[in-house]
This record gives sequence, structure tokens and C-alpha cells, in this order.
Amino acid sequence: MAGLLCRIIGLLYRSPLTAVIGDEGNGYYSSAYNMYAIILLISSYSIPSAVSKIISGKIALGQYKNAQKVFRCAILYVIVVGGACAVLTFLLAEIMVPANAIIVLRVFAPTIFFSGLLGAFRGFFQAQKTMVPTSISQILEQILNAAISIAAALLFISWVEDASDTTRAVFGAAGSAVGTGAGVLTGLVFMIILYLIKSPEFRKKAAASTDEKIQSYGKIYGEIFTIVTPIIMSTFVYNLSTALNQNIFQRIMMDTKEMAQNLVVTHYGIFAGKAVVISNIPIALAASMSSALIPVISGAFAKKDLAKVYEKSGQAIRVTMLIAIPSAAAFIFLAKPITALLFPQKNSLDEASLLLASIGITVVFYALSTVSNGILQAIGKVTTPLKNAILALVVQTLVLVLLLLTTHVDIYGLSIAMIVYSFLMCVFNSMSIKKYLGYRQEIKKTYIAPAFAALIMGIVSKIVYNILFHALGRNWLALGMTVVVAVLTYGLTALLFGAVDEQSLRMLPGGTRLAKILYRKK
Repeated sequence: MAGLLCRIIGLLYRSPLTAVIGDEGNGYYSSAYNMYAIILLISSYSIPSAVSKIISGKIALGQYKNAQKVFRCAILYVIVVGGACAVLTFLLAEIMVPANAIIVLRVFAPTIFFSGLLGAFRGFFQAQKTMVPTSISQILEQILNAAISIAAALLFISWVEDASDTTRAVFGAAGSAVGTGAGVLTGLVFMIILYLIKSPEFRKKAAASTDEKIQSYGKIYGEIFTIVTPIIMSTFVYNLSTALNQNIFQRIMMDTKEMAQNLVVTHYGIFAGKAVVISNIPIALAASMSSALIPVISGAFAKKDLAKVYEKSGQAIRVTMLIAIPSAAAFIFLAKPITALLFPQKNSLDEASLLLASIGITVVFYALSTVSNGILQAIGKVTTPLKNAILALVVQTLVLVLLLLTTHVDIYGLSIAMIVYSFLMCVFNSMSIKKYLGYRQEIKKTYIAPAFAALIMGIVSKIVYNILFHALGRNWLALGMTVVVAVLTYGLTALLFGAVDEQSLRMLPGGTRLAKILYRKK
């Protein structure tokens, strides 16, 4: 629920931010952010997953002293690696991103260091099968990010008020990057305070664990590197497609098709800063589900409890699809009213809404591949998602290059590349899970029933919105009423088609209360 809330906050603040920095500023911000995200993946992004996997395994076996030692090693690891990556990013920014995005990337650099520390603390608490600290820190992080991004963008632009539009866009993008750092720092302070409160309890358990064999620091670092390295590489390649596609698109459009840089950046800003930002909201559930899944499945796998591994894997995929599939339908059928509400800039509304509709289906594919990545990592097959991601990346890159060079799809080539990549990741990961676990997800209840329910929801929503907008003339009011109708339509049809059972419903935010209501209504 925190993941979804953070994405919603992130989406809501992007609208006023875009009004401040413009589509061109969005393009510079996205260029720098994509490179920042890649460096973050290498330095610290995988730390929560690795720490939670290792520590949860130790806790499952009652090895609290070793678990404590793993956490200390993880902190030292992120200080060294995260610090080095932050410094290198600042120094080498000019060779990493286009000229106008250099200052933005340099503003991002300190955040890399703080993110590593934050990830280690989150992994420590996730290993103890609680996502509450991580969730609260994420919400605090996003609130501060939203507020300071807009304020800093306005401040930075005021410094160059009489400069060109491009200069104001660059400084506005740099100001919004300050907000990202402020948010991460806020989350880190919260986690440190919570750790200081909770650590005596954990130390007491470690003191009571008298019969465990204490591992050496060398062995623990060997274990961390063995798990972290494949996860880093897998996540790196999994997310490399964004930066790679951006670079390919910009180079071909500017160098081969001779389109002006500011025009290319503006088109990319509409794609990445509007359509992709909106589509990422429901994928947050899959990312949260994957994080919560790793310690649970790791613990069960360490005890050789395959029945529990199957049960939790099936539940996670089913619940994720219950939200991802109707979200995709909403983006396809209601793309324009959704975009108009969140990003009302009229000059780019048609392009942004068409791009959102074109990538709507990727919500399902990315959500499913994110959860399946978590399952494979939890059972120790950390190199498998890497191999799958590399193969999918090669195919989608060939498709994108061919499309841009031989057709006039231009920015929509990025949409097609996203669909190809995310679909292939789903297929390859599903095949790997079947190979290593002998597990195959049930098809009808997980995919077919929600898809039929979502299709009916989409058609009904489109009709209802058109009627309401014609009658009321206000997009926000018509869309708000349509969303209520859509939720009720999907909920009822999903129940009728058998897509929802009590167990899956109780895993959703507010599901336990809803289950009680459904019982009362028979």
C-alpha cells in the first residue's frame, strides 16, 4: 500500500513540477535520472534484497549473532561502494549524459551514497518479516521529495529568470533533483532512529543464541558478494533498457534523422516524464510484493518447505495480477482523461495520452516479471534473471533500432520496445520458475478471469466517461465518478468470474475488511 501511495504522490507532484520546468526540463531530468538509477543499481539498489535474504536465512536457523554481523558488513560495504560511486558520478558526469543534463546528474551524486545506507537499514527490517519501517520511510521520503522538488525548481529557475528557455529548463531540472536527495536523507534519518530504538531487542536475541557457530568477516563478505553481485547485474540489465533505449532514440533521431536536440528531448520528456510515470504506479505493488516475498520464500526454502514456497509464490502472482490487469485496461481505455487530469498541458496532451495507451499492456508484463525476479532470487537462482534480462534486452534493442531506422514510428518505437522487453522477461522467468521449482502458475484464475473482468470494466468505463463528460463538461468530475463505477464493475465481475478468492482478497490493502462485508452480503 505504501508503494502505491508513493507512486501516487510522485505522480501528483510531477504535474505541478512539469508546469514549472516544462517538457524540455522533464527531458533533461529524465536523462540524468536514468543514469543516476543505473549507478544506484550498481552501488546499492540490490542491498535491501541481499541483506534481507541473508539475514532472514540466518534468523530462520536461529543464528542471530551472524545476522547481526551480516548487517555490520553490509553497512561498511555501502559506505565504501556507495561513496566511491557518488564521487565518480560527480567527477565523470560530463561523459555520462548530454551537456545540458550534466548539472542535474551532479546534483544527484550525493543521493547515491545516502541511498546505499538507507537500503541496508531497510533490508535489516525486511529480513525480520516486517515491511512497516520500509513503508513509513518510503512515504516520508516521497512527501519530502515532492515538496522540495517543486520549491527547489522554482528557486533555481529564479536565479536564471532572464536566461533562455533551455537554461531555465536545465536549472529547474537540477532543482527537482535536490528534492530526490532530501527525500532519501529524510528516510535514512527515520530508519536510523528506528534502528536505535529496536537494536537492544535484537542484541538480546543474539546474546541468547549461545550454540551458533560464528562466521568470519571474510566468509560473510564472500556470502554478500556471492548474492549481491548477480542481483546487481540482473537488476542492472533489467533496468538498463530504459537508459539504452533513451540513448538509441536520441542518437538516431539527432544524428541520422537530423532532428533538433531540444525537440528530441521534449518528445522523450513527454514519454518518460508523463506516460511512463503514470504507468509505473501499479508496478509499485509488484516491487513491494517482490521485496516482501524474498525473506519469506528464502526462509521457507532454507527449511526445504516447498509447499510454502509454492503457496506464497502463487499468492503473490495472483494478487499482483488482480491489480496490474485492470490498471492496464484503465490506461488503454481512459488514457486521455487520466493524462489530462494529471498533466493538463494542452500542447502535449494528445501525444502523452497516446503514448500511455500504447504502453498500457506493459504494466502487466513488468509487474509479473518483477515478482518472478523476486521468486528466483529468493530460491538462490540469482543469476537466472540476469541471463533472461540479457536475452530480452538484445531482442528489444534490435527491434528498436530497426524500427527507428526503417520506419517513421519515432517516439512510439520506445513503446514497442518496452512491450517486447517486458513480455520476453515474463516468458523467460516463468520458464525458469517451472524449471527450478517445478511450479507453474494456474492460468484461468490468475490471468484469464481478471482479463475478462478488466475488459468489461474498460468498455463500461469508456461509455460512462463519455456520457458524464458530455453532461458535466468537467474532466476531473467525470473521471472521478467513472473510477468509482470502474472499481465496482471490476470488483463484481472479478468475483463472478472466480478471479478473487478470500485468501487473495485478504492480501490486498483493506481486503480483510472487504471480505467481512462480502460475507455479510453473502
